Amino acid sequence: MRLENRLARRLFLHKHGLAAAPSGPGKGADLQALIEQLGFVQVDSVRTVERAHDMILFARRPAYRPSHLPPLLEKHRGLFEHWTHDASVIPCKFFPYWRMRFRRDEERLKTRWSEGQRRAFSHKIDDILERIQAHGPCGSADVGEGEARSKGGWWDWHPSKTALEYLWRSGVLSVTRRESFRKVYDLTEHVIPDPYRSIDVSDPETVDWLCRNALERLGFATAGELAAFWDTLRPHEAKSWMDDALKSGLVRPVDVQSTDGSWRKSVAFANAHEEAQDAPEPTKRLRVLSPFDPALRDRQRAERLFGFNYRIEIFVPAAKRKYGYYVFPLLEGDRLVGRIDMAANRADGSLDVTALWPERGVRWGDGRQARLEAELTRVARFTGVDEVTWKSGWLRNSFE
Repeated sequence: MRLENRLARRLFLHKHGLAAAPSGPGKGADLQALIEQLGFVQVDSVRTVERAHDMILFARRPAYRPSHLPPLLEKHRGLFEHWTHDASVIPCKFFPYWRMRFRRDEERLKTRWSEGQRRAFSHKIDDILERIQAHGPCGSADVGEGEARSKGGWWDWHPSKTALEYLWRSGVLSVTRRESFRKVYDLTEHVIPDPYRSIDVSDPETVDWLCRNALERLGFATAGELAAFWDTLRPHEAKSWMDDALKSGLVRPVDVQSTDGSWRKSVAFANAHEEAQDAPEPTKRLRVLSPFDPALRDRQRAERLFGFNYRIEIFVPAAKRKYGYYVFPLLEGDRLVGRIDMAANRADGSLDVTALWPERGVRWGDGRQARLEAELTRVARFTGVDEVTWKSGWLRNSFE
């Protein structure tokens, strides 16, 4: 089986909810179904425009608003918050397949966090659990009285904060809600509903589920990409699953064409070629993507499929940045046509565009500009500001 580049892009975008024209109410059952389709949505605190999870969902559901997500997490309990490659919201029906993750994180973090300021965290675990049992949910600000607070950045936690995170990562606690984006924890039995919490699955069943569901959401993948999708499996586990799936006929070898014309060996379900042909032609509507969009999480795959060389330059000194601190990719049809540097200026009620860099070979004509302006009007409305402003010299040469 072979997937030439345009067909591979079509299948990949379809799997990521970025092919068909964005529509739907973006809340309730529709939002729950979208997150189940994606598998998870990364949560991030940076709010240059809106937070990453909100922009990921808005790109697929223009009717979505940030207020639509908390009820699924905090009231209906259709989602829970935990870890994939980073903190993410995940459908609660997937909870049984996180037990392997809990065990592995418990073992790994016990060793990793037994150094520096965090080394005393294990002595705080009983205190944390007793406090929650006696007084209910708590956050990091509610514990650690008298302990030295962070002076070295986000990860320089005091021992009680470390204990909270350890109990969360190992599955004993769960995030019951967020307050001003700070996690509030409770006992897992108070957060995760039955029957999800009481279902027990074996490690082999978990490996099979993780690989099948990663492949379903990617369309095609290598063993490394299967392991990286949920970031729970070890590479050799995904490779063993793939070998068995090839022998049984569950999956087939597939050659996937990159933008440079080369072919990469992967696997796919037997109907992948037909599914790619039947997938909707990607809409010409222009969309702003979050830097943490699941379609872009694997930067090397984004470059192979779309010819889009992308990294977030948060940790690059300003003098060495080619683009801005936090730029947003622009998707049009099946092409990533540029990247835009912008921020919501809520004090002035404006979405301020500082710079836009078209990709090589992309002509920024009147039609494309009109599509961008229409999308930015929607983004401005989404962020709660009234207008879009364009700073002097905003249109840049990507290769200056």
